[in-house]
Order: sequence, then structure tokens, then C-alpha cells
Amino acid sequence: MIKVASYNMRKGIGLDRRRDPGRVLSVLGELDADIVALQEADRRFGTRASAIPPHMFEDHSDYVPVDLLSGRPYAIGWHGNALLVRKGAVVEESHALHLPTLEPRGAVAATVRIGDTRLRVVGMHLDISGLRRRQQARAILNHVAEGEELPTILMG
Repeated sequence: MIKVASYNMRKGIGLDRRRDPGRVLSVLGELDADIVALQEADRRFGTRASAIPPHMFEDHSDYVPVDLLSGRPYAIGWHGNALLVRKGAVVEESHALHLPTLEPRGAVAATVRIGDTRLRVVGMHLDISGLRRRQQARAILNHVAEGEELPTILMG
């Protein structure tokens, strides 16, 4: 059985208002999922660097960030959304999805093979006002319908 999880890591800032990437990695370790969809994984401004430095995944976790955007060495996500897979999983394809929005929003998708199981995962963080949420959901469902027929997990 493949275990999936979704986690809004709030840019790595805890209730104590400190950014602590190690604490987030500890939570991810406790989740013990094969695939994790993250929300608010990257900072909002500048290089939009990951709230968890990418080298920490290799050094301190069982996860690998799914490559969504080449050319952004410090970011792991797209509009804050990221996907992690357990080391050893095979990512066959991955990409960022543009969503209709008034504010910067997006979704991320990947086709992943774990053992003999192949599936599509989509991570998202939809509009919080509700004004565009239905349009965004429709755009994601249209994307899924256009692709190869696979078991699909939507996480947000």
C-alpha cells in the first residue's frame, strides 16, 4: 500500500514564529508517507527559495523533492506547492500547472512509480477567498482528464 500525505508547512514557521527547517523534516519523518504534497514550501519573494534548504532533504530525510522547475536552484516548488517522494521512487514526469487566479496560485503534478504501482499525484493550494476555487478545481480536473488514464490522487 502506498501512503500519501498533504502538509501545509507555513514556510517552515512554527507557532513560536521561528523558521525551523529541521522541525518540518521531523514532522515529515513522523508522517512516514511515500509521497507528500507540501503547501507554502517556498518563500514568497526574491529567489523564492525553499523554506527547507534543498541539501537538507538529502542529508536529513528519506525524501527527494520532485523537480518541477529547472533553473531555480534554491526553490523546490511552484507558487509554494511542492511534491516529495521517498528515496527510491521513480518520477517519470513532473510539471507545474498554471491556474486561473487573482493571486499567485498554482498546482504541481507528477507521475510516480513506486514498486509495481504507477500513479499520478497533484498537489495544490487553492484560492482561499473562494472566488476562483471552482475555476481552479475545474482546471486541475481538465488537466487530469487530458493525460494518460492512471490512478490519480489530488492533495491540497
